[in-house]
This record gives sequence, C-alpha cells and structure tokens, in this order.
Amino acid sequence: MALTKKQLADFDTQLTTWRDELEEGQSESIHALHEQEQNAFPDPTDQASMETDRSFDLRIKDRERKLIRKIDQAILRIKEGEFGLCEACGGDISVKRLQARPVTTLCIDCKTEQEQEERTRLD
Repeated sequence: MALTKKQLADFDTQLTTWRDELEEGQSESIHALHEQEQNAFPDPTDQASMETDRSFDLRIKDRERKLIRKIDQAILRIKEGEFGLCEACGGDISVKRLQARPVTTLCIDCKTEQEQEERTRLD
C-alpha cells in the first residue's frame, strides 16, 4: 500500500523537526564541551570523572550525528518518491513501522532476516 501525499508530508515534517532538534542539541553540546575544557580539576578523581562524562557525551553526539545523516537520507527518499519502499525486496514498509522508526529502509521481514544473519555470524 503506497503512502498518501498527506502521510508523506507528515513524515517530512516529523523528520525535519526531529533533525532540527538534534542539530540544535549538537550546537549546544559543542558549546558545553568547550566550557568543560576550560575547567581544570586539581583532583585526579574529579578530572577522571569529567573525562568519562565527556567521552560518554561524545559517543552520544556521534550517534546523533549518524542519526541526522539517516534523517537527511529519509527526507531525500520522500522527495525522490522512494520513502516507504524496502531497499532489500522492493516491497512496502508498513505505516506502523515507519511511524515507529521513520528512518528505516527495510520492511520488518527483511530486517528480521538481516538480524538473524548477523546473529548467526556472531555465534
């Protein structure tokens, strides 16, 4: 079942808003990290704690950066008329799945198969 123009517009709005929020958070985090750099702790334990927190924050920001890229790709798929189509089998991705994860590129069957193959390789 193909998505309606209204559904596509709603997904576009949702994705754009989500991306804008993430980008704003990225900017605020860069400013906060810069301020942290200026704080020197004489106590090694405090310094280690700050560095651990900073490392954690950087990992989160890296994941958000990757998510922003996926959001941009989803918006591009909307514009190109490919949004909601599984890149593996070419079938439709259910609306419920898109609502839960609008950046997805695989239908539930192909994603399940992919995860099973990954688990088999890890075992």
